[in-house]
Amino acid sequence: MKEEYRAIPLTERVYWVGAIDWNLRDFHGYTTHRGTSYNAYLILADRITLIDTVKKPFKEEMLSRIASVVDPRRIEIIISNHSEMDHSGCLEEVARELAPKEIYASPMGVKTLKEIFPNFSEVKPVADGEKVSLGNMTLSFLETRMLHWPDSMFSYLHEEEILFSQDAFGMHLATQERFADEIDYDILNYEAATYFANIILPYSPLVTKLINRVSALGLTFRMIAPDHGPIWRKNLDHIIGNYSRWALQKPSMKAVIAYGTMWQSTEKMARHIGEGLASKGVKVAIMSCDVFHRSDVIYELLECGAFIVGTSTLNNNMLPAVADLLTYAKGLRPQNLIGATFGSYGWSGEGALQAMEILKEMKVEIQEEPIRVKHVPAAFDLLSCRHLGERIATEIEKRVKEIS
Repeated sequence: MKEEYRAIPLTERVYWVGAIDWNLRDFHGYTTHRGTSYNAYLILADRITLIDTVKKPFKEEMLSRIASVVDPRRIEIIISNHSEMDHSGCLEEVARELAPKEIYASPMGVKTLKEIFPNFSEVKPVADGEKVSLGNMTLSFLETRMLHWPDSMFSYLHEEEILFSQDAFGMHLATQERFADEIDYDILNYEAATYFANIILPYSPLVTKLINRVSALGLTFRMIAPDHGPIWRKNLDHIIGNYSRWALQKPSMKAVIAYGTMWQSTEKMARHIGEGLASKGVKVAIMSCDVFHRSDVIYELLECGAFIVGTSTLNNNMLPAVADLLTYAKGLRPQNLIGATFGSYGWSGEGALQAMEILKEMKVEIQEEPIRVKHVPAAFDLLSCRHLGERIATEIEKRVKEIS
């Protein structure tokens, strides 16, 4: 095997051997502005172990990195923490080539991998809390079902105090720097929050339970090594604290106004609602669905107090870009939001009403009936929009005070 890539040491006995995907710009409908990485880890124990693999097109990059420190055929154990194909895509091929003695996954991981690779039957289940000896080192396993797949689990290397956290505590960020403390702080926080909002958000209650459970186990961490993005080796309390806070989804003095417009009438309404909110001290993000991607809107909804949606009516329906956003947001299930809808129309006006019904399905607490304006909003209509913003701001402030 020609060596083209090198492994990066995390400790004297643990290496990063993953791959960098500089060109990825979409991940299941989530825009990844800065690409991503697929992280795999090599443990040079008595029984050499590989933690996760990579997306199939990047198999040779991973094997090349492994070969820079050890013959890949010396790997005895492979651990699959998460069977989604950006981590398992090349697992079957790697297993055939390297012939490890054992491959482990959670019980649900075994089931899922057999569904993905029908002819692949070599995977053994490890139970929650079970340990596997690597000779001079020990791995233990913690099931993290639905964080964010049914098969998900963490692996913990006791001697090095490293938590291999699969998709939790990760981010989509392509960079040559392998450690979080080497990366610009603002970029790091933005990408971590965007990842949580677009991947982890639906499972927020499980995040809270998991953090409490890990705390009760008394495990100490020297590093947290996720399957995407940089490794955390300093200020671990920062990312764990962020996850704890984001998972609670407490409302803040912030509102997102997302809208679709045809002839800028709905846009004018959005801006005046924003003026009303801002006049009462609420931070406002006003986002056209034709300009801002759905995943950028979801990022802004993290740690937010209100979600206000505007849409014109086209063919008796809300605008397609607004429907796209609301379908995406409904699946991510943001909590503890109040909201309202608004929009202009030419002759039927169903758009704002349809948007309101979806917000209700999302458990957003609707403050009042939609403001609907025929054709172009008059000065009175825009004043009504401003007053709506003021009323919502008052309600946001009330709720924020109740939880403080």
